[in-house]
Amino acid sequence: MLLDPDLSIEQRITALIQVEIDDTRIETDRDLRHMDAFKHALVHPFETTVNFSGGITQTCWTVTRTDGAYRVVFMPIAGYFSLCVESDFGPLDVGVHGAAMGCYGSV
Repeated sequence: MLLDPDLSIEQRITALIQVEIDDTRIETDRDLRHMDAFKHALVHPFETTVNFSGGITQTCWTVTRTDGAYRVVFMPIAGYFSLCVESDFGPLDVGVHGAAMGCYGSV
């Protein structure tokens, strides 16, 4: 399904996140609170310019609303998610990469 050429990038990102949600084991109240917070933070993916060290920028896709300090983005070139810190110059990659829920839970 994710490789369906008729899917938009937003649909592919949403599908990746849904697979994560569906595959997550909820064993404790803490797991449930984390899942609920993650779901509440999700937004419809939208294009975002992300700053990387060395002055590099890349078009990525925001997937969680900012909490004032952090947000999670999808990096299409890499094919995974990243935690970004908010800065005066926009989101800045902090080097935490992988699954969306894992990045979200890193803060």
